[in-house]
Amino acid sequence: MLELGLDVSDSEKKQNAPVLSVVAPVHNEANNIEPLIQRLREAISKETDRFEIIFVDDGSRDGSMALLEKFSKLDNRVKVISLSRNFGHQVAITAGMEFATGEAVVVIDADLQDPPELISDMVRKWKEGYEVVYAVRALRGGENFLKKMTAAVFYRLLEKLTEFEIPVDTGDFRLMDRRVVEAFLSMPERGRYIRGMISWVGFRQTGVSYNRAPRSQGGTNFTIRKMVRFALEGITSFSYVPLQLASLFGFICGIISFLMLIYVYLSNVFHNQVVRGWTSLMAMIIFIGGVQLLMIGVLGEYLGRLVTEQKKRPLYIVRRKTNL
Repeated sequence: MLELGLDVSDSEKKQNAPVLSVVAPVHNEANNIEPLIQRLREAISKETDRFEIIFVDDGSRDGSMALLEKFSKLDNRVKVISLSRNFGHQVAITAGMEFATGEAVVVIDADLQDPPELISDMVRKWKEGYEVVYAVRALRGGENFLKKMTAAVFYRLLEKLTEFEIPVDTGDFRLMDRRVVEAFLSMPERGRYIRGMISWVGFRQTGVSYNRAPRSQGGTNFTIRKMVRFALEGITSFSYVPLQLASLFGFICGIISFLMLIYVYLSNVFHNQVVRGWTSLMAMIIFIGGVQLLMIGVLGEYLGRLVTEQKKRPLYIVRRKTNL
């Protein structure tokens, strides 16, 4: 009788479990929270009434947390995780995915640049048998030429550097099957480049195109410094090409230096003249020194990642949870 009771309880839990979980990292998005919740409810309700929306407050200072708690009291499907400080966008997404219980999980930013209405198209593809459905940015509204150009170059460069395919012109806005989520959560590294990690795990993946809207409220939290750091994270997480380039540069500089030594020796022996070229010599020394410093910096990036991994600190610390 006891075993039967446990089975029924587990069965009921499974029946009541959400079909769809939506994870939205939040950092100073107070003006966007209410319209985002409204649009998410409307979009998801077209597909299922069994869903949860998990907001991860990543150290906001503008009243975002108070608003999130307000809406969570009005609807127990709105769940909130408050981190103890700002741990970063990728870590906040990971935290939300660890608490998500749906058969499929959608990740979406809280700035309303990614349309919640696209979730219906993602769910449709998921039902067709795809385990990952990522959103492809056909147009990037509200972004200047420099940001569009650097993003295009970075995505295509990363695609060339890695041994597996990372879709270009995509962000973290995507739907993932439960099996994909579990595979992702089994990866313990501290330096997280989620779109690369999801591509690495494999499974059947496809994309849906959309036009990315400009921010409806406020300014971007993604500064140039964060963009550079994010780009380095992506490259060093999935490619050893920078280290291989260090060896290549060293080999090339060594060959050039050897040829120059032969030239100087032969000129002195057969023509009895000292080769002039103070300027060119100094230029070469400065060039080689610059390459060496650059490669030391590359080695430092990889060494720093190793040190961080060996510390084995937790990815994040939760300060408070609501409806979880």
